[in-house]
Amino acid sequence: MDASLVSFIQTGLVMEVPSKPTFARPDRIALSMLPGREPMRLASTVFYVLALIGVAALQVDSSPPASAQDPIPLQVEGMLDGTSPECACRNIPGGYPCLGGCQPCMMGVDCACSCGGEPRWADIRPMPFNAYGPGGYAGPARLAHLGDYRLRSGDVLRVIYLITRRQDEGAYRLTPGDEVLIESLTDADLIRGTLENGLKIQPDGTITVRLLGEVHAAGLTVTQLREVLEDLYSKYYEEPAIDVTPVKTNTLAEDIRNAIGGQSGLNPQSLEVRVMPEGEIRLPGIGEICVQGLTLGQLKREINLRYEEIVVGLVTEPTLVQQAPHYVHVLGQVANPNRVELIGPTTVLGAIASAGGHLPEGNMRQVVVMRRAEDWRLVSTMLDLQGAVYGRRPTPSDEIWVRDGDVIIVPDKPITRLNNWIRQVFTQGIYGVVPAQFGNLDD
Repeated sequence: MDASLVSFIQTGLVMEVPSKPTFARPDRIALSMLPGREPMRLASTVFYVLALIGVAALQVDSSPPASAQDPIPLQVEGMLDGTSPECACRNIPGGYPCLGGCQPCMMGVDCACSCGGEPRWADIRPMPFNAYGPGGYAGPARLAHLGDYRLRSGDVLRVIYLITRRQDEGAYRLTPGDEVLIESLTDADLIRGTLENGLKIQPDGTITVRLLGEVHAAGLTVTQLREVLEDLYSKYYEEPAIDVTPVKTNTLAEDIRNAIGGQSGLNPQSLEVRVMPEGEIRLPGIGEICVQGLTLGQLKREINLRYEEIVVGLVTEPTLVQQAPHYVHVLGQVANPNRVELIGPTTVLGAIASAGGHLPEGNMRQVVVMRRAEDWRLVSTMLDLQGAVYGRRPTPSDEIWVRDGDVIIVPDKPITRLNNWIRQVFTQGIYGVVPAQFGNLDD
């Protein structure tokens, strides 16, 4: 290092100035060497001394060791070690942000603060744009996608069956397959069945007893069957003294369960069905049910009411196993025209991005969206997304949610259509058939 520079750093005075200075600001040194410039040289020296003192003071104030600083605030310290009550395990809707100690002041535009209009970048203001910090990849819970999910063709349902063996109201009515024990205190020969193996009601709803032959029993309560037999046997006995004891009941519910999970009972007591194109499903015992447009709660009530008409103590719980696939079709000036599957809520720009993004020839000012309404009629709209793509519109009102079955078209720009027309008419058309030859203009 030059001796004069060392002297300047140590004392603030320049002891010797070489003819060709090697340190910074040679113009100042050269100026100070001119005759009559001693006051300027002294002022320059004082300026540099004061500057060095100021830099040293800043370093002393801003860079002491951590041990000499004040202790880390409890809030920041708690964020660092994970013990802060503000970042604890709490059941707060949307999740609770676990932020670090250095959070930037973010600026943004909120579409809710425009009084019904579309805000512009001039409306930017401070906002918690990074409120969830490293948890932003998961984000808040947000609102539900739908208020009620309506079933449609292609959905897969699992219907869980539960046999409760409970009848909420009224007396139990016998069904085919049930078994009863018929006894008579007057004549032991009238006894039919035992407590281990009762008299089974036949598929046609009848039982066969002595002296009477076939008697209809299905649909009757135990008391009603006893009264019917008592009345019929009164033709042969003054006091028949008939008694009817149920041995095995609710057999239809067992049959339905066996049809679903097998007689062993080891298989899950559930059945998976797919909603057919006509909007129906088929279940054991009750057949076809129209489920198109129903919620799961409405479907549960419909199935249980249908089963209550034929069986007692059978409760079902339908659940949605898999939704029918949702697709939109993106075509035109995009990198990969294709069918895009909708995994979650998706906007028009999101669908175009999933198709590889728009090409330079694409007219983002006139993006067309074709849609089928609930009754399958065709509706369409045109969107201007150019400002959003160029970053000029922070909250574009044309950035709408897409619906299953939408067709998104990114058309050509006008200049692209003109170029195509010229190429087809002239380059590949007229000039392709009759090649034009131009002579030398200088001749």
